[in-house]
Amino acid sequence: MPSLSALLASRHEVLAVITRPPAPRGRGRSWQPSPVGALAAEAGLPVLTPPSAKAPEFAERLRELRPDAAAVVAYGALLPPAILAIPALGWVNLHFSLLPAWRGAAPVQAAIRAGDDITGATTFRLEAGMDTGPVYGLITEPIRPDDTSGDLLTRLAAEGARLLVATLDGLADGTVQARPQPADGVSYASKVSVDDARIDWGRPAAVLDRLIRSLTPDPGAWTDSPWGRLVLGPVRPTDTEGLAPGQVRAGKRDVLVGTATTAVRLSLVTAPGRKALAAADWARGARPEPGTVLT
Repeated sequence: MPSLSALLASRHEVLAVITRPPAPRGRGRSWQPSPVGALAAEAGLPVLTPPSAKAPEFAERLRELRPDAAAVVAYGALLPPAILAIPALGWVNLHFSLLPAWRGAAPVQAAIRAGDDITGATTFRLEAGMDTGPVYGLITEPIRPDDTSGDLLTRLAAEGARLLVATLDGLADGTVQARPQPADGVSYASKVSVDDARIDWGRPAAVLDRLIRSLTPDPGAWTDSPWGRLVLGPVRPTDTEGLAPGQVRAGKRDVLVGTATTAVRLSLVTAPGRKALAAADWARGARPEPGTVLT
């Protein structure tokens, strides 16, 4: 959304927007366009929603549009060579890491999980490989101690939108040149699975702090419990010792859970079919018995 808004406000003419097809959303499960698709339609732009980038009609429509360049943000699919060759100046991808670090689908989550101090955004020319193309420009962004992936992505999306427009400005003016990515420092950030989001209480508190923040708000870190699967918001490591991994200690004002090192303090708890609650409020209703263990 920030990138499309920035492009609409720039000197460039946006010919069309490519996004995922409408999907059922909300309680009524009515078919709704993606947020990007809705913004494009509001701006009076053609919206292309191909079921696959390999669809022949998609390539034909792109050739009819004759774009000078195509901007890509979080598209999530590799484009075939025939599609890559259509724009005269190529496809410019905005990726939320400092390439070649954290190529792949979930770079923001991976950077927080790994404990990186610095991340950023990179514009590069898309090619057949996964985030391997030559780089046009980059920006850096510090990762704060309490950043969730939602917090960090919000900042990167805003700053990255400006970088994307500046890159397209440079391509139009002939003042920007792509340079190959370094051969060293390559790492990968695969899509987060449901199993990846499960909390292993046998790991150290600092590791769980980073893991849970990296999964907040999406897809959400979870743990099994006597009350079913609980989704947890960010936790805060404490100096409290003596709790076994996963063991719950609920007080009037806070809820602690043991790890491989010291306990962590819970912030938000979402029980099955319920809204998120402050941990102490959840505990007043759930009334965990002494010795209760999350798994």
